[in-house]
Amino acid sequence: MTKFFVNKEQIEKQITILEEDAKHIKTVLRKKEGEKLIICDGEGIDYICSINCFEQNTVIADIIEKQYCESEPPIKITLFQGLPKADKMELIIQKCVELGVDSIVPVATEHSVVKLDKKEQKKLERWQKIAEAAAKQSGRGKIPQIGNILSFEQALQQSKKLDSAIIPYEKEQKRNLKEFIKCFRGKSIGVFIGAEGGFSEQEIAQAIEQNVIPVTLGKRILRTETAGMITTAILIYEMEQGDNI
Repeated sequence: MTKFFVNKEQIEKQITILEEDAKHIKTVLRKKEGEKLIICDGEGIDYICSINCFEQNTVIADIIEKQYCESEPPIKITLFQGLPKADKMELIIQKCVELGVDSIVPVATEHSVVKLDKKEQKKLERWQKIAEAAAKQSGRGKIPQIGNILSFEQALQQSKKLDSAIIPYEKEQKRNLKEFIKCFRGKSIGVFIGAEGGFSEQEIAQAIEQNVIPVTLGKRILRTETAGMITTAILIYEMEQGDNI
């Protein structure tokens, strides 16, 4: 069944689906009265619903069943992603949301050449829409938030709110993700990924000074659009399989 997200204010005895989603249900999916939908409140609760009626730019649905969404990972990952060139950020957001990240924070690093300036708000809005579409497609129980663009120093400060944070670093020889996971006993992890060219040595030193843990992703150097996906996938898979948390 197709999943749609609504605000909690739209959920009463019935659920009201508005505007673009209502149009998509009626004209693209060609759903009929009586057909079922999954409606999510964005906080991990799914509602199995039956379409009651169509009104102008609105779909009214009856609640059949309420259940917890089981697709959310047991660990909250915040991806601190160095701003990459071109449209790579869109791919990173799409795939990392599918994989299960909790939030994504764009970070301006020393090697970031992208300067959004006046385009920043429009980019953030587009990135949030991509996150929403990916959450729908992958059956997530929430829509991960795309944060405002931060400096590297601001990102380090924000990561202190999490239980731990890691930074993949090609010169790290000993600690890999498996070793990190063995020792981790928290609920939230920050993952720092550099833009093209990675992080500068000064940024790595800053991160380590702020207790961000350097890890190796293996013998090969990964592209920025690959590194976040790989790190996220391994962390979530291992946490879902193991008894670390």
